[in-house]
Amino acid sequence: MTDAQLYTVTELAKQLDMTPRAIRFYEDKGLISPKRAGTTRVFSARDRARMILILRGKRLGFSLSTIKDYLDLYDTDITQQSQLKLLLTAVGKRRAQLLSQRQAIDEALAELDDITAQTEAALQTAPRARRAAS
Repeated sequence: MTDAQLYTVTELAKQLDMTPRAIRFYEDKGLISPKRAGTTRVFSARDRARMILILRGKRLGFSLSTIKDYLDLYDTDITQQSQLKLLLTAVGKRRAQLLSQRQAIDEALAELDDITAQTEAALQTAPRARRAAS
């Protein structure tokens, strides 16, 4: 694949295992900017790379505005220092959120385990109690 490689929306969608509609959504949000070849929108290797970063950011739970801020910095700061600092801050915040969610999930699972154990014990003692009452 060369830097001059161009993709139609359908080709890009197929390569990234997503729908053309999803690509158009990210285009509407200003995250990617295809060029025109006649009436056809074409996406560059840069657009493809941006889409990969967008999908990764979404998978990690970042908002579209955070992803857009990150991508926009890439264009304005050739040293990428601002971009890297923003990324480090955003990753730290997201990691803290996920750790908090993990703790909440662990607590909920422990409570469900306790309810399960209590319910199973109640089910095992209930037939004995009915037999004894007979």
